Amino acid sequence: MSRKYFGTDGIRGKVGEFPITPEFVMHLGYAAGKVLASADWHLTQGERPGVLIGKDTRISGYMLESALQAGLIAAGVDVYLAGPVPTPAVAYLTRALRLQAGIVISASHNPFEDNGIKFFSSQGSKLPDETELAIESGLDHPIVTMSSDGLGKAKRIDDAAGRYIEFCKGSFPYDLDLRGLKLVVDCAHGAAYHIARHVFHELGADVIAIGVQPDGKNINDGYGATAPANLQQAVKEYHADLGIALDGDGDRLVMVDADGILYDGDQLMYVIAKHRHAQGSLKGGVVGTLMTNLAFEHAVQRMGVPFARAKVGDRYVMELLQQNGWQLGGENSGHIICLDRHTTGDGIISALQVLHALRANKQTLGQAVEGLIMYPQVLVNVRVVKEIEYTSHADVRAAVSAAETALDGKGRVLLRPSGTEPLLRVMVEGEDGAAVRHWAEAIAETVRVVAQSQVRF
Repeated sequence: MSRKYFGTDGIRGKVGEFPITPEFVMHLGYAAGKVLASADWHLTQGERPGVLIGKDTRISGYMLESALQAGLIAAGVDVYLAGPVPTPAVAYLTRALRLQAGIVISASHNPFEDNGIKFFSSQGSKLPDETELAIESGLDHPIVTMSSDGLGKAKRIDDAAGRYIEFCKGSFPYDLDLRGLKLVVDCAHGAAYHIARHVFHELGADVIAIGVQPDGKNINDGYGATAPANLQQAVKEYHADLGIALDGDGDRLVMVDADGILYDGDQLMYVIAKHRHAQGSLKGGVVGTLMTNLAFEHAVQRMGVPFARAKVGDRYVMELLQQNGWQLGGENSGHIICLDRHTTGDGIISALQVLHALRANKQTLGQAVEGLIMYPQVLVNVRVVKEIEYTSHADVRAAVSAAETALDGKGRVLLRPSGTEPLLRVMVEGEDGAAVRHWAEAIAETVRVVAQSQVRF
């Protein structure tokens, strides 16, 4: 069955426009509450299911939190309010408190005008498809409030941030510390603004924090993993050893070395994979996505480590990890999943895994990525008529075939329709930057000609 509301990362949109309205979100909370209340949780007589709600720093979070809370309580579910905490903190706290689900109010790296709702199961992982479909089915039914003696209650978790800080620190080896390191930590004015600096400081680092003054509207605005220029400048200004940037909800990571050079998710995952492989602690292989740089694939394969590609999205990375029984995967955008450390992607914990490798091997970040020379990658977005299947068109196939022949196994071509806009993303990568640019533009031009003709086939 296809989902009506849930995407690959929950439900997301512009605040005030359906479905991110208080009316819909209250109904969503009620529908989710009814599904949870009807499940077999082996609760004691009279005990109600419990759900944790966390959020990022968007001003709309107050409104949506209240709406969710009302819907859940009306369905007879107890609500535990964590306040602003990173998305992976909700996954952890849901498990730690033995609750039936966790809900995050966040639109991740999007601007403050957007917001979203995503769910975690009692195990701290994304909800199973059947549960999401059951919630969507419940949205077709009206809200019928429980009688007063069956209503849920609400409780604030005052030590949520402290619990999560200790959890993150526990993912770093007890025989190592960060003493002598100067770090700049950029929290994107987001959910980790009062958490990330303490994790690294309590492990011994000298920490300069930026992007830690949220006002409800500045999340991801010029700071964080999607806007690292301020971090690069701050690292050089403070003569820091490293910079760490998270996104608005704390599950994405990029890093900067002492020279201000930026390292993306592929490069950071390589550092983790290489260290774990050398230590004999890498279970199985590594999962990337269709956008993972081909150089990463070749580098891990040279180490004798299996590699597999999932569709773009951490949900699909997780599915392939679980299918293969592996532990390490991620995206070049900075979502990195270490299943031996957490049940979901976590920017802080991923940074600690990179720092673990650097400290254990007494290396700089630049030294740790030696052996991984990233291939030039060119992405061209072409506006198209959405109904046409461009990848099947003879002219487009011929252009792709010509590019692949010219690249001769030293590059690859990927055509990927956007899931939200009428765009076809043409990506070409390979060892020769000039050839990559040429073939990306050639394929894109072929797609434009086909789009303009609007030929149906």
